[in-house]
Amino acid sequence: MSTSHLPKKSLGQHFLHERAYIERIVQAVDPRPGDALVEIGPGQGAITLPLLRRHGALTVIEFDRDLIAPLMAMADGVGELRIVHRDVLQVDFTALAAGASLRLVGNLPYNISSPILFHALDHAAAISDMVFMLQKEVVDRMGAAPGSKVYGRLSVMLQAYCRVQPLFVVPPGAFRPPPKVDSAVVRLLPRDPATLGIDDRARFAQVVRAAFGQRRKTLHNALKEVCDAAQFEAAGVSPDARAEQIEVAAFIRLANAKRA
Repeated sequence: MSTSHLPKKSLGQHFLHERAYIERIVQAVDPRPGDALVEIGPGQGAITLPLLRRHGALTVIEFDRDLIAPLMAMADGVGELRIVHRDVLQVDFTALAAGASLRLVGNLPYNISSPILFHALDHAAAISDMVFMLQKEVVDRMGAAPGSKVYGRLSVMLQAYCRVQPLFVVPPGAFRPPPKVDSAVVRLLPRDPATLGIDDRARFAQVVRAAFGQRRKTLHNALKEVCDAAQFEAAGVSPDARAEQIEVAAFIRLANAKRA
């Protein structure tokens, strides 16, 4: 293998190679005729090729120029592979969907997994589901309940917009090079926008960010520039509570509450 194909530490690359886990991911995706499948970070095509064989058509988003020609060669005669050579954070998923509903899949780079998740949330209305592999600790945070030590901004934002379904753990030995932590696969199912109950997305994000920005403080202190006493009262939220104690629905009520 040429050095151009070696994983690049600067891009957080860890290539999946264990066939049993590849098959489990493809089974979790379970592509159906007509699905608009988009893979983020195909790498050396461990998931790409099985998905292409199964589905016949796939769009992939790959930032590493050195991987593009090998991906195209690999797909030759297998199926229709469309490659978008861009930073995924610069890809407009809504425009990419072109009125359809995307199904996202990917082994997300460890160093930018949270920004990718937040970027996907911005386009959740154009996405039907997401099956991602990330560090297990990130998946634990994504699905955490109030009161948990790992319940935080990521938990609240994702659970407000999606149902979070952790699926299975993937050990370090399934990758090349092996990461120093366990990974896990998770399914995200965006909620119907009509049922979210969030009046202003930017306001909701502001409240959640401020609440967890100083998580050791009470909400009264953490949100003193963002919420007044009347808003706490209207939302039924104690200003003496801390952010990690507050359920997602209560954050939504607090963000929706009007100032006195």
